[in-house]
Amino acid sequence: MLKHKYIKRACSIAICSLVAFGCTDLETEFSDSIPVTTDGGATSGDPAALLSTNYNRLGDHIWQDNVMALLEHPTDEMMGPTRGTDWGDNGIWRQLHQHTWDPTHNWIRVSWNSLNSLVFISNQVLGSNPTPQQAAEAKFLRAFNMFYIMDLFGQVPFREIDEGVEVDPRVLSRSEAFEFIINDLEEAIPNLPEGMPGAGNDLSVPPGKASKAAAYALLARLYLNKAVYLSDNPAGPYTFDAADMNKVIEYADLVTASGFSLDEDYFQNFQDVETTEKILTTPKSVTAQPEAYYYMGAHYNMNPGGWNGFVTLADFYDKFSMEDERLGEPHTPGQGFKVGPQVDANGEPILNRRGDQLTFTPEVQIAGNNDQAGIRVYKYHPDVNIGSLVLLRYADVYLMKIEAILRGGTATGGETAQSMLDALRALRGVESIPATLETILDERGRELYWERVRRTDQIRFGTFTDTWHEKTVTDPTKVLFPIPQVAIDSNPNLEQNPGY
Repeated sequence: MLKHKYIKRACSIAICSLVAFGCTDLETEFSDSIPVTTDGGATSGDPAALLSTNYNRLGDHIWQDNVMALLEHPTDEMMGPTRGTDWGDNGIWRQLHQHTWDPTHNWIRVSWNSLNSLVFISNQVLGSNPTPQQAAEAKFLRAFNMFYIMDLFGQVPFREIDEGVEVDPRVLSRSEAFEFIINDLEEAIPNLPEGMPGAGNDLSVPPGKASKAAAYALLARLYLNKAVYLSDNPAGPYTFDAADMNKVIEYADLVTASGFSLDEDYFQNFQDVETTEKILTTPKSVTAQPEAYYYMGAHYNMNPGGWNGFVTLADFYDKFSMEDERLGEPHTPGQGFKVGPQVDANGEPILNRRGDQLTFTPEVQIAGNNDQAGIRVYKYHPDVNIGSLVLLRYADVYLMKIEAILRGGTATGGETAQSMLDALRALRGVESIPATLETILDERGRELYWERVRRTDQIRFGTFTDTWHEKTVTDPTKVLFPIPQVAIDSNPNLEQNPGY
């Protein structure tokens, strides 16, 4: 069940964001206990300390009651079922799965406040006489967080660096925000460090820090979804331009040229070890707590305990073949999916609270479940030293390139969409399948499950308004979340999205 610390945390985020984007009569400006001063609207503070706060707050993206909730729960790969009274929470999880949310939904408000406050912190860095690299990192982080505001809400409130809280933020349309984000990344790249995290050479990038490769990866994602973000109708249909797909391929190739490649050991990407795939991660300091989002699949009686929380849907699980290494071991401890009777590391049955063998069943409902219903997912496992959580991974970039080729882009490096897909699947222990747009959507699900990309993928492929297990709403306006009512009330420049 939800812990009190989340309530306190949500309140602090809301306060920070209201200072940044809401009321117009506040004078004191603090951001995560780092004081800044203003002089005629200009911001002044310690750029290094503000930048550190900005990086540490990347953890907001993976908390179960924050941005992660909006990116995964409304999709066909996750559900937060109610078990007795556990995870009931006044229907807040059921609303996300069933697409019945409204402008008062708490996690929508928390996510809006969190992302906007992170943009504000980036502006504070830029207004505090940063070094060229500090400015580049701040622009990358501003772009990274603005991307999610644009993606989730379709409009982005924004203050200039020299504007104080007495100024109502202007609102960027989706197309304006797209161009703003592109410009921030292009301006940042020359002064961002080059190389791979932990590479151990002069070009190495500290783990959890912005880099040229991270900017390239985000640019590839932007151009892959450009047709969505610039569409007159957010729900499509979308027209993908070959020139945009070639930009995806160009940036994907730049990531590869930075030294990244597919890692042979899939689950090492989600442990505290160096791999060839981790482009951007959260700082370790924000993920060393058992409440981290990725523990939500745990069960009360599984050592070291757990939350007995979220599950994947049986139809999503069935997209895998049993030989797929990305499934993990379904019955034994370790990373991957857990279904059926469970045993410990010695092969002894794990018992549930009633003294019977713990057995996870594929059958699960949105409410009225026992404590064993649903297939659990351990992308990161509580028995493994996870270190930090992945925000951008090379396999995502690799699959973006395959999709861009299939959408009309020109293949490079002697590769084809088919040869690239074959190479990935062979590495994961499964046989070849035809490289088509339909199979690539499924392959992205198999490779990137619970990595915060499924909602964006489903919208781009036109499946977000389909029906699936206990989700019957097909309302096309749900491709955008509502602007929280408190934000509408505080900024007259905001207009509510259609359908709310």
